[in-house]
Amino acid sequence: MRSAADRARDVRRLVEAARAVVRDRARWAAEIAASSGLSPEGVERAFLRHVEVDASDDAIAALVARAGDAPEVHVVLSANVFVAPLRAMAIARAASGRVRVRPSRRDPTFARALVDGARDPAIAIADFDVANVDRGEIHVYGRDETIADVRRRARVKVRGHGAGMGVALVSRDARVDDAARALAEDVVAFDQRGCLSPRVAIVLGDARAFADALSAALADEERTVPRGVLSEDEAAEAARWCGSVAFAGELARGRAHAVAIAPASAIPPPGRHVLVVPAADEAAAAAIVAPLARHVVAVGSDDAALAARVAPPHARRSALGDMQRPPLDGPVDLRPEWR
Repeated sequence: MRSAADRARDVRRLVEAARAVVRDRARWAAEIAASSGLSPEGVERAFLRHVEVDASDDAIAALVARAGDAPEVHVVLSANVFVAPLRAMAIARAASGRVRVRPSRRDPTFARALVDGARDPAIAIADFDVANVDRGEIHVYGRDETIADVRRRARVKVRGHGAGMGVALVSRDARVDDAARALAEDVVAFDQRGCLSPRVAIVLGDARAFADALSAALADEERTVPRGVLSEDEAAEAARWCGSVAFAGELARGRAHAVAIAPASAIPPPGRHVLVVPAADEAAAAAIVAPLARHVVAVGSDDAALAARVAPPHARRSALGDMQRPPLDGPVDLRPEWR
């Protein structure tokens, strides 16, 4: 049995390794851009803004408390957010003195660099079959279908972190341009492929003015952080969504983004697509969130008190612009499904 202090020390070792990877990021940046689909500028921004290299002692203590305990942890990673292996490995290492990590075959670079940099004999890269794991537990990250398949095949406990999304909540008193610029930063991160990525903006003020400001802010972001490459499936889904919302509402398209004003029935795909939904008041905003609640991992807002009243209880809450930068305090996804 390791003490909480020992577990925190082991997590801190991973954080220090991540700091070294960020410092030497030029070694891996081109490979990550090629495998992740992000532009080089998108990779650079992710390295500089979204790797949790400044984790506080309090955050790490919270992560240790949430991690649980297992004789072994086998981690199955996805490719959606290339910096996510740090948090996944930190949780696993806090839980266990023996960790095996199976990176995404499509995007393994950051995970491998982190394991090499940590030089921790308790963590190793391994290509294991979940059906053959007979001890400890499996932590799996990815699509809901992937998690369901692992649970079907596994003989040990499975903790699943599945698909989700972020929701922005813009108050009636928000400074529209400031809120739009902040939300644009959240949208641009990882080209909106993460479970914290905002897809929907509920606006209590002038929805059209906010949509116009957001479209302009996303166009500005494109000049400094170009969108990367969409897969064929992502591009097809984006085309279908744009056609649907153009019929049902209003659509503004930029070179590499789209912003729609429409009902909340058509959630946009990744790739810098945002649905703006008008809400007459706080009760209307809560009614819009309610049917989406099980999918909502994060809520960002210019009004913390409003967000506290409207957000689902499990959702992480933050200021706009910080939705993709949660503290390293446990699973990014705090929904009950993480168990």
